[in-house]
This record gives sequence, structure tokens and C-alpha cells, in this order.
Amino acid sequence: MVSLRALAPSLTRITVAAAVGAALHIGQGNPDLIDANAVKFSRAVLAQTDVEGEVISCEGPKDNAPAFLKREKVGTGKGPKVEFVVDPVDGTTAASKGRKDAISALACAPAGCFQMLPDDGYYFKVATDYHSAGKLSLDMSVEEIVRTVAREKGLPLENFTVIMLERERHTDILNTLRNLGVRIILIPDGDIAAAVVTCIPGSGVDLLIGAGAGPEATIAATAVKCLGGTMLVKVWKDKKDDPKRLDRLEIEGVNIEKTYTEDELAKGNELVFAASGVTKGELLDGVRFVKNGAIVSSLCIRLPSGTIEKSETNLRFKGHPVYKHFLTSNATKNGAARI
Repeated sequence: MVSLRALAPSLTRITVAAAVGAALHIGQGNPDLIDANAVKFSRAVLAQTDVEGEVISCEGPKDNAPAFLKREKVGTGKGPKVEFVVDPVDGTTAASKGRKDAISALACAPAGCFQMLPDDGYYFKVATDYHSAGKLSLDMSVEEIVRTVAREKGLPLENFTVIMLERERHTDILNTLRNLGVRIILIPDGDIAAAVVTCIPGSGVDLLIGAGAGPEATIAATAVKCLGGTMLVKVWKDKKDDPKRLDRLEIEGVNIEKTYTEDELAKGNELVFAASGVTKGELLDGVRFVKNGAIVSSLCIRLPSGTIEKSETNLRFKGHPVYKHFLTSNATKNGAARI
């Protein structure tokens, strides 16, 4: 049986395809078109991937955006039995406006390893590197979390950097951070990449905090675990929520009172995280279209080895088994392929 490790390059091809599909429509102001193209392209590559796969969760349903179907079967059926959590584009709005930090990302593991967090409302997340493993709790206040991570990393607060989504729901957190005097990076979208960069030495980003969607939490937790970091996630409860939301989550197997760790969201020691840049960002470069093809930057992280692979894929669209079916002179612009 082919190992998940051996499949890692094939998994990166899935996010590469999603990134290319999405990048065709950067800045055109249509998030649904970006999501739809990303799903279409990545689904086509998945169909050629030698796995007996299932997409157990995909970002999109919360916003009625195009997405993989829940429990959609994928792959040729000839390889190992695996499951995926997929975000075809994390940062769809950013990509639709031509802004930074949009990526395509997925997590893959043997069947039964992922805790599914449905795309239904938000989840509070904290992510940082190995220094604070076992030292954090979501019962702590925001100030306590920041001071603990800063202390464990040996950083004064004025040199400490927090990354978070710029959202109205984070107003109180933002005020606390500003009162502490830490450096703050506010991002319009894309908390998967934000979680990952907190675990990369020398990134200059120390902590992710804030509420975001569920599938992204599991994908990010997979990467954080592979990088040896720590991540805590809990259901975010808001007065604006649909009153039936918590009941729906419990039916889906989510413990609404529990704090999930990276080990509980991504179980076991055989995991792969793959991501490709759609637009330039903190983690990856964006797709660059060139004559007859594109250049795509990707990242693949896996356990048990802890290997981190950065790659640059140079695609030639003409004759390609996937792209030749989608890309025509009418569908490509700005120097993209003409087939």
C-alpha cells in the first residue's frame, strides 16, 4: 500500500490546481466565481489521485459558497483510505479584491483521524510555537495568554507580535492587545496561513488569536502539529448566533464546551498539510501567470518526519491532463495560457 508520505507530492498538486483556478479571477470582485473555480480545478486533480478518499469537511457552506459536498468521495479508489479537510481558497474575499494572503489549503490523514468542526458559525483559536506547549488554556484571559507566550519566548511585550482577523467580533480583543502595547497584524482573511506562520522560526509572528471558521481550524491544527507547535480551539458563542446552532454542532459530534488541542483535531502521527499561494502573502507567493502556463508557490508539511517542503511549480497548460480541459483563450487573461 502506498504511504501517505509517498502521496505528499500528489496532495500538493491538489492545492496548486485550486490556486490556479482561483487566480484566474483575482480582483474581479466575484468571490463565488473564485471558490467555484478553485473547487472545480481541485476536484479534477483529486479525481486522478490514487486514494480512496473522502472530504469530511470543506469551508464554504456557512456563506453559501461553492464547496465540496459533505462526505464527498474523491480519488481513484485505488490507494490508501484517507480523509480530507479542504479550504479551496482561504481568503476568498481578499482574492476577489486583489489583496494579499489568499491560499488554497488542505489536510489529509488516514480515515478517522480528524475531528470535524462544521462550517457553522465560528470557533475561538489560539496558535503559537512549541515554547508554550502545555502552558496555555482558553480559560485564561487574552492578557494572560499573551503574557504567557511572551514569557515562554523570552520577548518583551513591545517586541511581541499578534496576528488576527480584522473583524467586529474581535473589538474587545483588539482593545486589550493595544493596551498591552504589543505589535498587531490585522488581516482581512486567511487565518490558516496566520496560524502556520506563528510556528515558523524567524517569521516575526508570535501568536494567532481570534474567532474563525471550523474547517480552517482543523487544517491549521494539522500544520501546527506537524511543526511542533500548539493550538487550542473552542466553539465561539455569540449573541448573534442562530439559536439552533449549538444543537446542530452537538448532532455533528462537536463538544460545545470542550477545548480541542492540535492532537485532538488531527489525531495520530501520519498527517499531511499542503498549501499553495493564490495571492502574495505572509506564507507564500501568489500565482504568477506566464505565457502558456503559471508559476505556483507551495508548502507541504508532514508527520511523522516533520519535513517541511517548499516548492515552486512551473505549469505548462497545453496538453496537461487537467488544465487543458478548463483553460482556453477566452478564460485566461494577463499572459495566461492560450490553447
